[in-house]
Amino acid sequence: MQLELYDPCTSPVWADTLFVSVLQGSDEPDAGQIRKAVAAAVRAYGGRGCAQRVAQEFGDHPEIAVARMRWARAVASEAFTSPPGSAHAEARSRPRRPVAGPRARQLART
Repeated sequence: MQLELYDPCTSPVWADTLFVSVLQGSDEPDAGQIRKAVAAAVRAYGGRGCAQRVAQEFGDHPEIAVARMRWARAVASEAFTSPPGSAHAEARSRPRRPVAGPRARQLART
């Protein structure tokens, strides 16, 4: 068994919708294809419908569903996270200054 790390940037909804989409790992889809497939699955089934289909597959074919979910999580993580050097990635890595509102300034003076 392999340890999977949780990536908080990857929404479980993206992985679920990719799981129930028509894409296959053997297709080797790019990020654009993945985003389109996820959007199509959400339009077709809705968020709850995707989750229900995932649950059904895990109940009916757990051995296949586990491998497909690993693929879906990995691929969704790559497709939906910001690439290095993007404005979003820079904002996350930049140190934050404390915000001083009127109450904080008043407390600092006393």
